[in-house]
Amino acid sequence: FDDSGNREAPLLLGLMPILPKHLTSEETFERSTFVKPVGSGPYLVDRLEPGRNIVYKLNPAWWGRDKPINRGRYNFAEIKTEYFRDQTTLFEAFKVGDIDLRFEDDAGRWAEGYAFPAVADGRIKRAEIPTSLPAGMTGLIFNTRRAIFADQRVRRALILMLDFEWINKSLFHGHYARTQSYFARSELAAFGHQADARELELLKPYADRIKPDVLAGTFALPVSDGQGNNRANMQAANALLTDAGYVPEGGRLVHKTTRRALAFEMMASTRAEERLFQTYLTPLKRLGIDAKIRLVDSAQRWARLKTFDFDMVQWSWLASLSPGNEQMNRWSVASADIELSLNYPGVKDLAIDATIEALLAARARTDFVSAVRALDRLLMNGDYVVPLYYPRGQWVAHWSHLQGPEKPPISGLALETWWIRGSGQ
Repeated sequence: FDDSGNREAPLLLGLMPILPKHLTSEETFERSTFVKPVGSGPYLVDRLEPGRNIVYKLNPAWWGRDKPINRGRYNFAEIKTEYFRDQTTLFEAFKVGDIDLRFEDDAGRWAEGYAFPAVADGRIKRAEIPTSLPAGMTGLIFNTRRAIFADQRVRRALILMLDFEWINKSLFHGHYARTQSYFARSELAAFGHQADARELELLKPYADRIKPDVLAGTFALPVSDGQGNNRANMQAANALLTDAGYVPEGGRLVHKTTRRALAFEMMASTRAEERLFQTYLTPLKRLGIDAKIRLVDSAQRWARLKTFDFDMVQWSWLASLSPGNEQMNRWSVASADIELSLNYPGVKDLAIDATIEALLAARARTDFVSAVRALDRLLMNGDYVVPLYYPRGQWVAHWSHLQGPEKPPISGLALETWWIRGSGQ
């Protein structure tokens, strides 16, 4: 806890739950039970039906009830969480009023699935709630431990081949924004910002290998005309692959020295991932790249991920406004060789380690933001993923008897600040 240690560690320890000693022991800790837990929050567990629902009731004796920070919060006397086996059944329950509020995560359903009477006559409201929380990075991950992806020119060419504009229009009704940063949608993103003095100081030992437009904040992912041809980007990709030593032979690209074909496998575990890979596969084939899709079940996916046994996979790294120790597990040199780490691309860059150490040691918010942006620039500069997309806000649908504040917090929807219309709360 002194100044010599990691400054985030005390904060992380402060987040750890305190468990009642009389209800826990080494012998019973892992056993399932329906004994109501002891807690210190605003709600108590009232009742539950295993596998169906759990009901919480407001605790009138809660110690924090009259604290100024909680004014206007925790307005519901009872909250019931229902569980469903699939999204279709859940959506039907919402449509008939069995569910009061739902978060939507399907762009197609958000665009076309709400054409029913309760929406038309105003009984159900829809909103895209703004949020300043980082969207994180969702992308197609290159496993740079594989020889085929060790060459950055190959990775850059494959980034050029993703036709985001066509995919967004054809599959997602234009509802997504392109991910240009590992901290998109927040002040931590380097995209659109020139490197400040603190960033330049951090990156000075490595500046000769950072693209000038990345430092200038003018870097942007390639854009297509959205018509499904992507011709200009395909030509640029072909030039990069030629420079990397690949030549056409018998309808496919082969390395002129090793004679190995440019071939790799895309691992999918859901139909949504498979559909996305299919849209990516078509232009790759046209260029002579021998890419294949392997559909695996969830157990196989996790078994292969933990040992880095894949060529390409879709993955999402979540982010907060306070990135910290978890960045070591994702990007440090040491984590690249540790099974079960989240360093799936196999990033090994001492410059990245230096920026992570800087953000952990920062004492002022300005220094912290600069360190995170420097990390962001290095990750984008390394072309470790094919960046995908993110929703600009949070898609929420709710029955009209629920109401929230006119101005939501930076985190977006905060249900504890909502109330029942006309309840006087």
